[in-house]
Amino acid sequence: MERKINIAIDGFSSCGKSTLAKSLAKKLKYRYVDTGAMYRAIGLYALENQLIDQQDQVVNEALIEHLKQVQVEFRVDPISHKSKVFLNGRSIGDQIRTIQIADLASQVSKLRQVRDKLQVLQRVFVQEKGVIMDGRDIGTVVMPQAELKIFMTADHEVRALRRFKELEERGKPISLDQVKQRQRKRDQDDVQRAEDPLIQAEDAIVLDNSFMSPEEQLNFVLDKVHALIEQ
Repeated sequence: MERKINIAIDGFSSCGKSTLAKSLAKKLKYRYVDTGAMYRAIGLYALENQLIDQQDQVVNEALIEHLKQVQVEFRVDPISHKSKVFLNGRSIGDQIRTIQIADLASQVSKLRQVRDKLQVLQRVFVQEKGVIMDGRDIGTVVMPQAELKIFMTADHEVRALRRFKELEERGKPISLDQVKQRQRKRDQDDVQRAEDPLIQAEDAIVLDNSFMSPEEQLNFVLDKVHALIEQ
């Protein structure tokens, strides 16, 4: 049986981390864990339970009081190997793929209590090999012993255009300038937050995909995986 490894993928928003991770999981038949979806789930809980103010800001104290009532989990289809995120027993799918929920996820990710709760769940997954996890603190905090660490980045303009087209295809009306503004703020929040900021692990391989196709990115990482497995 071929040896399996764990893969940590970190990087900025709109770099295609989840797209790459899903492709890798399908190709390698590994388990994929989307940690960003977990923070989005907490953001959705805050929204549905009216734990935000009139300025769409999460009321931190109220959310912290509710955390014991929040259950986030992944269930993996044994055939497709695709994972779905569940919030208190229900699949939330496309409900968490909105601009508002993305903003709320960024807010709740700053809270130590939220990070502690979700990181406990995330570390359960990596007790076995054959796991691919993407996020912003995977290679540095959640899975520092991963055999392969990838740090994804891309040109700001390229990332903004990708995100704009994605939202346009989903029928989410927003201007390119608005996308750029949100992206700059998200980058700033990710890098400067006090709790587990986005940083490149010392042993991570940088993948700048500004001008790479999804197939090129997949092959780039697969080459690294096979090299490690064959050692």
